[in-house]
Amino acid sequence: MPFIHDDFLLHSKTARRLYHGYAAEEPIVDYHCHLSPRDIAENRIFHDLYEIWLEGDHYKWRAMRANGVPERYCTGAEPPREKFMAWARTVPHTLRNPLYHWTHLELKRYFDIDQLLDERSAPDIWDRANALLSEPELCARGILRKFRVRALCTTDDPCDDLAHHRKIAASFPDTRVYPAFRPDKALNVHLPGAFNDWVDRLAAAAGTNIANLADLLSALRQRHDAFHLAGCRLSDHGLNSCYADFPSERAAAAIFAKARGGRAATTAEQGKFASFLMLYLGHLDAEKGWTKQLHLGARRNANTRGLQELGPDTGFDSIGDLPQADALGAYLDRLARENALPKTILYNLNPADNYVFATMAGNFQDGTAAGKIQFGSGWWFLDQKQGIEWQLDALSNAGLLSRFIGMLTDSRSFMSYPRHEYFRRVLCNLLGTDMENGELPGDESLVGTMVRTICYENARQYLNLGF
Repeated sequence: MPFIHDDFLLHSKTARRLYHGYAAEEPIVDYHCHLSPRDIAENRIFHDLYEIWLEGDHYKWRAMRANGVPERYCTGAEPPREKFMAWARTVPHTLRNPLYHWTHLELKRYFDIDQLLDERSAPDIWDRANALLSEPELCARGILRKFRVRALCTTDDPCDDLAHHRKIAASFPDTRVYPAFRPDKALNVHLPGAFNDWVDRLAAAAGTNIANLADLLSALRQRHDAFHLAGCRLSDHGLNSCYADFPSERAAAAIFAKARGGRAATTAEQGKFASFLMLYLGHLDAEKGWTKQLHLGARRNANTRGLQELGPDTGFDSIGDLPQADALGAYLDRLARENALPKTILYNLNPADNYVFATMAGNFQDGTAAGKIQFGSGWWFLDQKQGIEWQLDALSNAGLLSRFIGMLTDSRSFMSYPRHEYFRRVLCNLLGTDMENGELPGDESLVGTMVRTICYENARQYLNLGF
């Protein structure tokens, strides 16, 4: 039997019936990813397995470094085939790392390759996969069709002109592709050089001048409006933890003026300014009926030498160990008191905080929408079997699993769509085990209907994307 088979990760008859009968054929709503809108707009053709599979993949770079692979085979200038061979030599050492599962699931689903990847099989796999990459179903748009992706949301800076999104909307009806509003750089008053460069770009995108805080807020609103017209219905924030030290507008304006004048805000000032801006952005989302996403709990750029040599998002981040409950609760409470709390998805990166997040979501459910505050899927270091199960257990015990909006890829790679299948198999195995143990009713239709809605329908209804 091949490693990836029809019943992979499904350890009971009931789990297999749930997956094959209720989950496998559901379409995908990939409501948070980092795919390139340009690649979709131009229907990118991938020329080799490195280009579609290893390019920009810091998960693989971390494993390769841990295996003693020199940096030139990760982010350096070695030829694509040699980088792939270095990855192939690493794969046998990833046993029990989710990369081993993902690697072989992706080879099977994209190229129908059942071989285990190692140094011996690598040349044949390289040739076979590359020969298939010229097929229409493996170009950027072909992949979205192949995996029945009904809608996806990219991650876009307010300065982005959205031209690629307009081209996609006019030429690719098969998958709805929407921007998501990610204004993280607006908070960086402690880095005045980068901050002012970004503010200048925002001014250009909004067609205005930004001299003071009021101008900044106006420009952000203008871009928020433009994103809405382009179909955007989600914002996104990547924060170590929430900000909840709310200053007056006058104090925030003084901090902005200091940074705009080239002087770095102190840590305390940056926290106050970010708190003010996050409150403002929450109001914008609530006004338009958007969903706010809060990605919390990372410890970014821990290796400063690696950051200086290779830049961000190259594999030098980890789980953080920060207090989350007080600031998160204060932020959500302030928005709720001002009648401006939008639908919100809380993503947690530290599994020690799973019950903090799951119970915090329950504090702010208000009956206006089913599952209005979501405890989001396991992400980054937790989008693997055990991390997914931990998140599902915490959500089940502290909230309503039946209202969960399911999985996303959070990926820059077009090779990541089997992550949805992986999640669905883990979900069905968990529920199937409960049914066989008598901890859930043996009513397959009851449990199966919940499976089906978690896989697709809950997200479709919750996100209000118009499909």
